[in-house]
Amino acid sequence: MSKRVLTTESGAPVADNQNSATAGVGGPILLQDQHLLEKLARFNRERIPERVVHARGSGAYGWFEVTDDVTAYTSAAFLGEVGKRTETFVRFSTVADSLGGADAVRDPRGFAVKFYTEEGNYDLVGNNTPVFFIKDPLKFPDFIHSQKRDPFTGKQEPDNVWDFWAHAPEATHQVTWLMGDRGIPASYRHMNGYGSHTYQWTNAQGEAFFVKYHFKTGQGVRSLSAEQGAELAGKDANSHQTDLLQAIERGVNPSWTLHVQIMPAADAANYRFNPFDLTKVWPHGDYPLRRVGRLVLDRNPDNVFAEVEQAAFSPNNFVPGIGPSPDKMLQGRLFAYADAHRYRLGVNHTQLAVNAPKATKVSNYGRDGLMASHAYGRDRKNYEPNSYDGPAETGVPLSAPLAVSGHTGTHEAPAHTKDDDFFQAGELYRLMSEEEKSRLVANIAGGLSQVSRDDVIEKNLAHFHAADPDYGKRVQEAVRALRED
Repeated sequence: MSKRVLTTESGAPVADNQNSATAGVGGPILLQDQHLLEKLARFNRERIPERVVHARGSGAYGWFEVTDDVTAYTSAAFLGEVGKRTETFVRFSTVADSLGGADAVRDPRGFAVKFYTEEGNYDLVGNNTPVFFIKDPLKFPDFIHSQKRDPFTGKQEPDNVWDFWAHAPEATHQVTWLMGDRGIPASYRHMNGYGSHTYQWTNAQGEAFFVKYHFKTGQGVRSLSAEQGAELAGKDANSHQTDLLQAIERGVNPSWTLHVQIMPAADAANYRFNPFDLTKVWPHGDYPLRRVGRLVLDRNPDNVFAEVEQAAFSPNNFVPGIGPSPDKMLQGRLFAYADAHRYRLGVNHTQLAVNAPKATKVSNYGRDGLMASHAYGRDRKNYEPNSYDGPAETGVPLSAPLAVSGHTGTHEAPAHTKDDDFFQAGELYRLMSEEEKSRLVANIAGGLSQVSRDDVIEKNLAHFHAADPDYGKRVQEAVRALRED
C-alpha cells in the first residue's frame, strides 16, 4: 500500500522532511526553504492563551434524555417530551491551577454542559459544588489573584489565600465544602455537578420559575483524602483525564441524573434568605429535587486541543424557555465568559466544530473577523432589516422579564431574615459525622497554620466560630497545635 504524500500547508508535496536546504554540503540554511520556515513559524504559533481559570480540563461527548415531564415549568424544546434526546459536550476542569497542573488536587471542579438543541446551543456552566466563595462579580478578579500563583514567589501562597478569605466572610460556606471530604474528587466520573447559580425557567403560558440544577452521578460520589490526592498527583498528574478517557474507551459510559429545584417566582421576594445569593443553597425541604433526565457520556474527542481546549461555554447562551435570574455572579459571567472566548479564540470561535450548533443553523448578520467562514456576497445582504428576505427577529422573548425598581447605584443585596454568611456553613458542619468533622478541621488547619500573620488567622477563626462554636474551637486548637510544633 502506497503511503499518503506529506504536503505543505498549501498542499504542495514535501520532498525532504529530514534535512533543511543549505548553501552546499554543511553550509548555512537558505531563507528560500519554504517548508522549514513554515514548520517553524507554525510551531511558534501552536499555543493560544490559556484560560485564566478552569485551564486544566477534560471533556467528552454524549447525550441527554428527558425522563420526566417538566413542560409545566419550561417551554424549552429539548425538554419538551419524555424520551427526547439531545447531543451534548461536557467539559470538566480544575479552577485555580494552570494548564500543566495536576488533576488530583483540592480545588472546585468545573462542570460545563453544552446542549446542541434545535433552538440553538444551551450552555449550563457550573461546578461540582452548589455554592461559591463570593456573591458579587466585582470581587472575582481579586479572589482569583489571591488563589493563583503569587507574582513574586511564583507559587500559591497560604498568606494570600487565607487573607482574602479573612476579608470575605461569605466564603465560609464554600471553604467548608472545599476543605471537607468532597474537596478532592476521585475522578470526574465520581462527583456531582451543579448549575450553582439560580436560573429562570418560563413555560408556554409565560409563567416564570426560578431553578437550581443538580447532576447526581450514577457512579456514586467518591473522593480522595489529602494524602491520597498528593500520592495520586505525584504518580499521574493526568489521573482524572486518564480515568475518563479509559472508561469511555472501555464502554463504561459515565452518567448523571439531572434534578432541579423549582421556586415559583413570587416566592423569591419574601424567602428567608436571598435566593439569588451564590453562597447559599436552597434547603430540599423547601424546594425538593424533581427529576428531569439522564446525561450519558459515550464518545471521547478525537483531538484534545481542537475539542477540549477550544471548547467555549458561555452562560448567556440561552434557548427559549430558559433565562437568567438577578444572581449578581451570574450577571457578571454573562459578559465575562463570552468576552474571554473572543480574546482567546477570536470573534468567530462559535464557528469551530465543537462550539457550532449541530441541530440548527446559524443565521445572522455577523461578518468578517479572523478565521471567518460564513461568507456574504452576491444576493445575501449583511444588514437588517432588509427587503431581500433575510433572517428577521421573532419578537418573542426567550424568557420572562425580570422586575426591577429603585435607583441606580452600588447597592448591597436587600436583607432577608436569614441573610448572614455563616448559618449554612454551620448547618453543613453539623450534618457531618465525627470522622468527617475531624478531617475537615485537619484540612483547614493544615493550610491556615502556614499563614504568617496572626491577625489573618484570627479573622478566619472568627468565621468558623460564627458558623458553629464547636467548629471554631476545634479549628483554633488544631491551628495552635500545628504552629507550636
